[in-house]
Amino acid sequence: MKKHSFTMAEILISLTIIGVIAAITLPSLRANINEKAWATQRKALYSRMTQALSMFPSLNGYGIGATQAETDQNAAISFVTEGLNKVLQISNICNKAKLKDCGIPDTIITMPNMSTGRTSKIDFPKNLTELNPMFTSTYITGSGDSFSNPQSNINTDVAAFETKNGESIAVFYNPYCYSETGATVENYTQPYMCANFIYDLNGRKGPNKFGNDIGFISVLYPTDSEIVAPMPLIKNAQNGTENTIAQSDAAAACRVLDNNSRVPNINELQAMFYNEQFLGISYGNFWSNSISTERNNFAWRLFFKTGTKGITVRTATTYYVRCVKK
Repeated sequence: MKKHSFTMAEILISLTIIGVIAAITLPSLRANINEKAWATQRKALYSRMTQALSMFPSLNGYGIGATQAETDQNAAISFVTEGLNKVLQISNICNKAKLKDCGIPDTIITMPNMSTGRTSKIDFPKNLTELNPMFTSTYITGSGDSFSNPQSNINTDVAAFETKNGESIAVFYNPYCYSETGATVENYTQPYMCANFIYDLNGRKGPNKFGNDIGFISVLYPTDSEIVAPMPLIKNAQNGTENTIAQSDAAAACRVLDNNSRVPNINELQAMFYNEQFLGISYGNFWSNSISTERNNFAWRLFFKTGTKGITVRTATTYYVRCVKK
């Protein structure tokens, strides 16, 4: 019986094929492993932050100085040193000038823009205005209704800290935040934000990309706070070929886009507005899944150009929908 052996050419061809397959599959495999690790770490960080923030009697009032300039400079760093440092395991605290010492990157890669479909590399924001210009602006709607931003003079600087678990976290803080009164008319959402955390799960490593190692946690209302950390999908939902959807059809449109996604609630939508530049959102009304308890067949929506929210007929009006992961 004659034995068959592989020729050198056959061996080289086999190794080449294996190499090509590995080159194709390894990046995808590595990305899946990273995403699972990041998802686990996100949940753990959210749990720790929620537990820590629940220990505050009130989240506002830190670092208020004799002048607005003093408050803007000291509020966030005071919130970290006098508040968070007592309830979290923090290894390092940095002011605005020393962000890199806490592992905060100089630039961040955003999610794809909803108009162009392209990502951008943007400078890391250093204050509330750079986080979202509507924190310090007053906008008048085109319909003739005027909405005054009661906190348009506040522009607090960012602060940052590193956790014992290796996360780098930037803090945008509003010491004058207050709770909602249940109004059903148009109103600004900016004053409800007490703190907005932008986290980098792997600190000084890359890719520094929103939706991967970078995300956000927002805290609304000083007492009985809502702490939300939505992870939006990279594009808006559609109803067939339509880019805007009735609220009554929004949940189904999210399931078509990704079966493991849903429509954000109104607090998550407000948090997404604070961080809109990272999500590629710059305009338009967006639906939440929150139904009005005051008026039948109405739901809450938020206008991303101004940060104003209100209620609208959920079946007769079409708006954008940005789904979030379950």
